This record gives sequence, structure tokens and C-alpha cells, in this order.
Amino acid sequence: MNHPRLSAHLLALLLLIGLTPACRAEEATPEPLAKLVGPSLVRDDTPVAEGSDGLVTSYATVVEPVQRAVVSVYSTKTVAQRIPTDPLAQLFGAPAESIREKKEEGLGSGVIVSRDGYIITNNHVVEGAEELSVLLPDDREFKARLIGNDPKTDVAVIKIEASDLPTVVLTDSDKLKVGDVVFAVGNPLGVGQTVTMGIVSAKGRNKLGLLENVAGYEDFIQTDAAINMGNSGGALIDAKGRLVGINSAIVSTTRGNIGIGFAIPINLAASIMQSLIQTGTVARGSLGVSAETVTPDIAEYLSLPREVKGVVITDVTPGGPAAQAGLQRDDVVLGVDNRSVISMEDLRLIIAQTPPQTPVNLRVFREGKAMELKVTLGRLLDNPGELLAGIEVAPLTDDLRRQLNLDSRVTGLLITAVAPNSPYADRLVPNVVLVEINRSPVVDLNGAREQLHAGRNLLLVFYRGVYRYLTISIN
Repeated sequence: MNHPRLSAHLLALLLLIGLTPACRAEEATPEPLAKLVGPSLVRDDTPVAEGSDGLVTSYATVVEPVQRAVVSVYSTKTVAQRIPTDPLAQLFGAPAESIREKKEEGLGSGVIVSRDGYIITNNHVVEGAEELSVLLPDDREFKARLIGNDPKTDVAVIKIEASDLPTVVLTDSDKLKVGDVVFAVGNPLGVGQTVTMGIVSAKGRNKLGLLENVAGYEDFIQTDAAINMGNSGGALIDAKGRLVGINSAIVSTTRGNIGIGFAIPINLAASIMQSLIQTGTVARGSLGVSAETVTPDIAEYLSLPREVKGVVITDVTPGGPAAQAGLQRDDVVLGVDNRSVISMEDLRLIIAQTPPQTPVNLRVFREGKAMELKVTLGRLLDNPGELLAGIEVAPLTDDLRRQLNLDSRVTGLLITAVAPNSPYADRLVPNVVLVEINRSPVVDLNGAREQLHAGRNLLLVFYRGVYRYLTISIN
């Protein structure tokens, strides 16, 4: 007869001597990974370290200083709204619709880059705004004014009147690598300042069509750090808290974040920002060529290896910077200074980012030989009729002479438009005739451009029946 208490003790003993050591042995000597999954795998089991201090569990000390320099940007503008007319009213002659104006408010983010109040943001955050205000994380609110904007890169600069403001530290965005940890800081959907974390998913994204209605310069950093509406203009920072990009756009099927966000590299944004602050406009370099990306077929035609990457010159503008430096059709550009060129987009972006009158070295392959050419860049004019930044001119036709009641003895170019943010708007106005530049008669647009030089220029102008001299300075 089995004793119930003895059986229980025996079972406990068996468990103690049979199972417990096995469990301990399993903890002490785990199966090698190779035996579990088959092939031998390379692995590194050391913890993620922050220097020699051990595992990283927080980036608070990195993020906190940046949070103080990321602001909310509020815009107000008047928009026209089409209101359908009641069908019954239309029977009595009323128009099919009426136009009603309404105030539209927008929200974005911005990054303070100077202690005296310069803020970088997106063009689409401030474009068309009649009023701008900035809310700091410490709840101080300021009116802001637009310094300048560039739709072609979606960069804008605004300013508030303040001092001793917190700022961010910029770094070289060209040194970013896919896989680097990044943080997006901004005010998404108006919920308040928010920090999200991700990695650099890709670099140099272009041909995305994100810059609508303009032939823009796309060179986006792609990240999976969550970006939503309201994040535009905010900061993308690296794991050291340095500004690497300005958050700009997302690709989404839901209008919300799905892990595909884009930021403007700070190297590009900063060059645009400096030009806008200094001149109110963006002065881009010009090479004076037509070109296209080298394909394997083109490479073979040019007696090059099919794997060659570069840009082939298809036309050279007579008298332009490239022509003066000796660049020729069928030359293949492989690089500009220390930067490689593998596509037409690369060449276009690099040249546009370089200020006019800057000498650059082109690495060129011509008829089987590598060579280097030094080119001094010209200025890219977005408007063919633009003489100076924001100053458009036209020849004096008979119709224009009659309209302005000009004597036939008045010759030169007529100023037809002056942009409000032109650095020359305080000196030149529409309907001024440029008669001479630096004591030489003005004949045509190309000639006038050649007569202007860096520094002070003397203009003889005719306006409202009077000749007078003006001086303008060109940086």
C-alpha cells in the first residue's frame, strides 16, 4: 500500500534531484547559436555604449538644449473662397458663384540660428503670409518679419526682435551616413513641441516632385523619425544635438506619418539662409552649359568604360564661364572640387550652391585623358530679363517710348519691375531708364551685365524728365 505522504516526498525529491540541476545547467551552458540555426553567424554581444559609460538609455541631455531653440511659427493670410450661388438665385440672373475673402491660419516650426533672432524655416510655412508670429518654448511670443524666401529649395528666413536667445549648433550634413541616429523636433498637428527618434534612411533623394510648380533643387535627407503636419521648418538633429537638416515634407497615403519623411540638408539650407540675410535674394552660380547624366550607352559611345559615372556636356554657351575656361562638348565632368558628380542633378545642385564669381576646379575626362579645368562661375538668372537681383529690364521699344512720353534722345534699358525684397529696391524703381553704367552707354542686356562689376557702380539714369547719377554696390 502506497503511503500518500511518502509518495509526495518522493516526488518532491525526484523533482529536486532530476529537474533542478537540469534547469541550472541550461542557464549556465546555453546551446551555441550555430547549433540552433545551422550556419555560423557573426555576432557582437557587447552593449551599446556611450563612450565607456555603458548602455545608452536616454538622449535627454542631447535633446534638451535643442528644444529651447525650436519654435512654433504661426502665419495668417487672406485667401479667396468660391461660394456657389443658390440655384434659385441663378434663375434670376445671379452669377453661378461669388468670391468671399477669409483669413487662413497656418502652423509650422522654425529653428533659432542666432542669438539676435534669425530663424530658419520652410518657404511653404511663411509663403503669402500677411502676419507672422513666433512662440518660444518658454511661452514668449513675438511678431516676426520675413527676411527672404526661396521656393526652389523651400527655405525661408524670418526674424524676431530679441536678444540672448538659445540657438542650435550646425554641423556638416555631408558627413551624415545612412543608419545614423537622428531626432525630429517641432510642433506636429499643434499638439505642442514634440521629439521623435529615427535613423537616416537615405541621402540625396531627388526627383520626388516635392517642390511643386518650381524647377527646384531637391537633395533631401530621408528619415523614419516621425514627421507630421506642423513639423515643417523644425530641426533634424544628430545624436550629438547638432543641426543636420530642416524638416520639410512627408510621403504618405494617409496625410500622416508612415516613416518616410524628408529634411533639407543644413549645408544647403545654411547657404540659402546666408544669401537671404545678406542680400534678400539667392545668388546661384552658373556654369553656362547644357548637360546630361552619362548612361552606359553614352559611355560606350565616348569610348569610356560602361560603368563610368558622370555628366556629359552637350552644349556650351558662347562667352559663358565654361566656354572661357575651355570646356567642350562631349567632355565628361566627374567632379567639382572635392565632390563627386554622378548625375546631372548632382552637377546642377553643386553649381547652384556655389556663389557667383567663385573659382571651382572641374575634374574632366576628354578623349581618353583625365584633366582639370578651373572655372570662375557666373550668376544664374532665374528670369532672363533680370539685370540685377530682383531688377527686371526691357529694351526701349517705340510703344514704351510713347507710353512714357520719352524723347528719342533717351536711350538705354527700361526697368520694368522691382521685387520688394531686392537689395536695390531703395535705389531703383520701375520706369527708370538705365542710360549709362560706369560711364559706358547701355545698349543691351548682355552688355549691361558685363558693364557691372563687384563693388560700387555708377549709373546714369533718366526718370521723369531728369538725368541723374546713382551708385549701387554689388557684393
